[in-house]
Amino acid sequence: MFYTVRHLTKFVYSNAVSESIMETRMHPRSDAMQRCLNFQLSVSPRCRVFSYRDHLQNNVHHFDIPGEHEQLVIIAESLVEMEETAPVPSFLAPDAWAALDADVQAGDFWEFLFPSEFATPTPLMEQLADTLEIRRRDDPLMVLHDLNEKLYRYFDYVPRSTDADSPIDVALTQKTGVCQDFAHIMIAMVRSRLRVPCRYVSGYLYHGKTDSDRSLNSATHAWVEAYLPHLGWIGFDPTNWLVAGDRHIRTALGRDYSDVPPTHGIFRGSANTDLSVAVRVSPSEGTPLPDQELVVPEDWSMLVEKAHQLPPAPSPVADHIKYMQQMQQAQQ
Repeated sequence: MFYTVRHLTKFVYSNAVSESIMETRMHPRSDAMQRCLNFQLSVSPRCRVFSYRDHLQNNVHHFDIPGEHEQLVIIAESLVEMEETAPVPSFLAPDAWAALDADVQAGDFWEFLFPSEFATPTPLMEQLADTLEIRRRDDPLMVLHDLNEKLYRYFDYVPRSTDADSPIDVALTQKTGVCQDFAHIMIAMVRSRLRVPCRYVSGYLYHGKTDSDRSLNSATHAWVEAYLPHLGWIGFDPTNWLVAGDRHIRTALGRDYSDVPPTHGIFRGSANTDLSVAVRVSPSEGTPLPDQELVVPEDWSMLVEKAHQLPPAPSPVADHIKYMQQMQQAQQ
């Protein structure tokens, strides 16, 4: 299956800023189950874009715009080929816990076993884990399937109910959240209660006409991957109660959201910021994208109007003081 992914990000400043420095993770990964056949990143104002791969082989692009500008527009376009995934079984062999512990002992999973910035256990999380009976029992896969369903049923999915930097206690208190929160809560429980390596996945989800997904089709998506003996890394999407398959397009892997936000940067100046994001994932015939200049597609105007609007950044203490503010987008 081929998909075309178009991801538009637009920052609008209340006053002209003198510099923007940005890092993006929008380039889909290429691995055993998916291949990114073509990728283009267009930036306005025009600038030189550099790229590298981090220690987890995520594709990272970064750039610096040193001149004055009142808005920043980033358009990422990808062509991705997805392999059909084999069905994930309902359970593993009776000795699966012992096999898992042996794999962990012999492997290098420490990054995905310890707490991280947004996936740290809290008393509220421990209380919910007790309520949901999350502990080592049966076999690892059965417990993960069970947790995936229970989180889906326990929390309501409400777009913009949390922020990009919200700790898990916000979602735990209000029993609502977005995909980012579902993923962080599941990761924290899996690592601390089950001692299973678990990582955060940033990417996109294709929403077909017959799919009953709760997550927005106009935003990026997030889910988790847990390591299991004999199977390797298996994806679980608690937002939609799914096992990740050929509709889940992986962009970046990390300990949690703080490692892999789609955009992360700063600007120099005294201004508030409005952020709009629009995403479109469409089936494709596999035709490479043509080289083209930055053009905001006209048929995206409706998407952009409805796109995720973040609250304005805090006002500066004094307008004449130059300062740096952080810019990033949440995953809905």
